[in-house]
Amino acid sequence: MAVIALHGPRVAGIRLAQLPPLALYVHIPWCVRKCPYCDFNSHEARGEAPEVDYVGALIKDLEQALPLVWGRRVYSIFFGGGTPSLFSSRAIDVLLSAFRARLPLAPDCEITLEANPGTFEVDKFRDFRTSGVNRLSIGVQSFNPRLLRALGRIHDDRDARRAIETARGLFDEINLDLMYALPGQTPEESEIDVRTAVSFGTSHLSFYHLTIEPNTRFFQHPPSVPDDDTAAAMQEGIEARLAEAGYVHYETSAYARPGRECRHNLNYWRFGDYLGIGAGAHSKLSFPDGILRQMRYKQPKEYMKRVGASDPIQEEHEIRCEDAPFEFMMNALRLTEGFPVPLFAERTGLPITAAEKPLAQAESRGLVERDHECIRPTELGRRFLNDLLQMFLPEKEKA
Repeated sequence: MAVIALHGPRVAGIRLAQLPPLALYVHIPWCVRKCPYCDFNSHEARGEAPEVDYVGALIKDLEQALPLVWGRRVYSIFFGGGTPSLFSSRAIDVLLSAFRARLPLAPDCEITLEANPGTFEVDKFRDFRTSGVNRLSIGVQSFNPRLLRALGRIHDDRDARRAIETARGLFDEINLDLMYALPGQTPEESEIDVRTAVSFGTSHLSFYHLTIEPNTRFFQHPPSVPDDDTAAAMQEGIEARLAEAGYVHYETSAYARPGRECRHNLNYWRFGDYLGIGAGAHSKLSFPDGILRQMRYKQPKEYMKRVGASDPIQEEHEIRCEDAPFEFMMNALRLTEGFPVPLFAERTGLPITAAEKPLAQAESRGLVERDHECIRPTELGRRFLNDLLQMFLPEKEKA
């Protein structure tokens, strides 16, 4: 599929006076074992993952995409997956060197790598740090061995603790990913997970509600999970304990020490731009006259083949004027602080009046509060976020 070139006005009404910050997302799709709840584009590495070939494909993919981002500075890089820590430190070093040679990186560029506690090796992670990775996101999910087994994780609680202690000696910025409302989990077990996570004193914590997604083993064979009231009580307990510990609840599932938020994710929520390379990676790229979304081929073998043919894009479309308010709000209203009113026009190219009708409706229902400076979700709006966001869908899609 040929890349759309935005040379002149493409979408009536969308005109951007300036382009938003740009991030780079790098998808590494392999993992040791596919978790039964996971609906991400991840694949079990049966034998050795084709690391050398895939690294080469990522670099070629970036080179082919350069005309879309030429001259723009990159403020964050995120290695996601799958399990990026499966790759060798040499592979990550080669990639970061290639990125530096082809893109102007900000001097304080945040470079995050997702890691599984079951893949931790001290020397390997020390080399990740030496290569330039300055933020580690560790997929703990729980400190309870029974719950880890129920989730199909390859690590146990001892692996998790060991990985965190090792990371603390190497990285200043560490995120722990955890989940709640797990199969058979009690509120008391959720409380223990929160207290254990807090005890490590890391700069950032993420707590995700387990959801049963289509195309997962849990969807085919549903486990017994806590009911909605119990899950809500767990969420309230998590929020209270983390507030007590000094963490700021800055996004739906994210908590950070003041000033230690994940800049890469903040860029998503503020409707910034990101170039995604790798199998199934998504991109959102702005131009003076339109906003483009892309998705690369998902299957790793097909992706590498397509990159070799200079054709890695499976789907792409421009954001329509009528869709822009929903696209923006779907991100910005995840932030507890909301967004400054001028940001809407800056990132969508539309006046805030384009969203006035749903904003007024949301305000009347107590889901948002606003003044001339800021629009933010209320506590009720954050709790019923999906209902709030549906108000911003184009009228023909609300039926």
